[in-house]
Amino acid sequence: MLKSDTSLSEFDPEISAAIEAEKTRQEEHIELIASENHTSPFVMEAQGSVLTNKYAEGYPGKRYYGGCENVDVVEELAIARAKELFQADFANVQPHSGSQANVAAYMAMLQPGDMLLGMSLAEGGHLTHGATVSFSGRIYKSVQYGLKGDTGEIDYDQVNDLAQGISPN
Repeated sequence: MLKSDTSLSEFDPEISAAIEAEKTRQEEHIELIASENHTSPFVMEAQGSVLTNKYAEGYPGKRYYGGCENVDVVEELAIARAKELFQADFANVQPHSGSQANVAAYMAMLQPGDMLLGMSLAEGGHLTHGATVSFSGRIYKSVQYGLKGDTGEIDYDQVNDLAQGISPN
């Protein structure tokens, strides 16, 4: 019988080693796609908690399934904190995906035709950062920046020049 205090490294050393290798890779590199960025250990602890086992469709106090009282507490705290942070009357902390989260941010902060400055898709950016095939490239004016060819690092001089020239929103 599996003991609840058995560590992953004891239970499955190969998976544990792969996870540790990925942790090292992430600590030694910078990811420029938000959904792949280095996550706070507090966020990872929360996401790896027993809350992962709970399906909580709907809104706090109005779920489609029972047993959500603790999830409701967490979500209500997140809502209150988002409202305070953004000085907003309302907040929804349930994005379906990173793309939809970007849509929500753009719709809250920008008007159609506003200027975006985003990393080129060809150089590691995301479709929602102003690529012409995406909603963000159709609704907003988009200018793309890239990487230095010799180092593969963000060309901050280019970013600065573009930002000064176009004044992105």
